[in-house]
Amino acid sequence: MTTHHKDWPQMAATLNPAVREVRLGAPETMAAFSDMAKAALATKALDTKTKELMAIAIAVATRCDACITYHAEAARKAGATREEVSETIALAIYMGAGPSVMYAAQALEAFDQWSDKAAG
Repeated sequence: MTTHHKDWPQMAATLNPAVREVRLGAPETMAAFSDMAKAALATKALDTKTKELMAIAIAVATRCDACITYHAEAARKAGATREEVSETIALAIYMGAGPSVMYAAQALEAFDQWSDKAAG
């Protein structure tokens, strides 16, 4: 089932120019942030898909809409299934209680919308 509480792909498209502006205004900081992301996501003991699922859980627990959309799409690209996302957000709900339930619904919606978009 696909819901449309928010348009997650559109959110990313809308945020991307704003993030570019931050990169222009703080290039050294953003380069360091990018390097940190590459290091954190590098495949070592954990693969990229597992790390993106962890990022979804953290995004739900910290209630970060933008984080949800970017990591839902990254998890999908890394091969995550809807079942894996659902299990991931179940852990986020457990760790984050009631407010995480509301963001878990949004994370699953974001994953579904990215999947629908990829399917055409």
